Amino acid sequence: MLIRSDEKADIDTPTGTMRVHLFRPMRAGRFPAVLLFSEIYQVTAPIERLAAMIAGLGYLVAVPEVYHEYEAPGCVLAYDKPGTDRGNDLKYTKPIGQFDSDNIALIDWLRGHDACSGRFGAFGVCLGGHLAFRAALHPAIEATACFYATDLHTGTLGGERADGTLARAAEIRGELMMVWGRHDPHVPYEGRKQIRDALEAAAVALEWHEVDGQHAFLRDGAPRFDAALFLAGMTWTNTLFQRVFIAQS
Repeated sequence: MLIRSDEKADIDTPTGTMRVHLFRPMRAGRFPAVLLFSEIYQVTAPIERLAAMIAGLGYLVAVPEVYHEYEAPGCVLAYDKPGTDRGNDLKYTKPIGQFDSDNIALIDWLRGHDACSGRFGAFGVCLGGHLAFRAALHPAIEATACFYATDLHTGTLGGERADGTLARAAEIRGELMMVWGRHDPHVPYEGRKQIRDALEAAAVALEWHEVDGQHAFLRDGAPRFDAALFLAGMTWTNTLFQRVFIAQS
């Protein structure tokens, strides 16, 4: 379906104003909202295209600028060494609780949006995979898709020795899908096993995929992009969201 991709909103959070990029179907209606969390580079062109694809499946997609406390609205970090260094530095600089308060503020704001049905999901890649997992701890989130989530097994998001994310897995009430590339150096086999064991122990409603891919295989235009895995990942995501938001409505 046709979508709108020209909307932005500056919303209040406990730690300042956060810009949110909105993508939604062109037709009138109220749609489940998907919080889409980016890589460390914020809202880049590949992230915009990813958000547009999900919106075209029938969702109001909200992409927050996760480093709003440190960068000006609209800041996009480049896919180069300075951009990577800055993005990695900020994911450890920003306290873990501020990522959570951003999620609460965004959900509360979306509840009042004319195109929001009042139902919520989450989606994320890389850093955003971890942030989507954290969003899944919120009781409003019914379905979450996490692609190659970083720092879950090390517990170092926010620069803390133990960010507590995995330890809180039992708080997840919705369905959770985890997708990994087997050749991802950021999350080796031992890390994936640690995450899987924690989710099994917490009895989370879990869908788990490991593919013969690398880190960031969804990022179109990059050397590690894998079109076949991109299509598979989007199919899994659509199936998850359709099952939760359509079949269970």
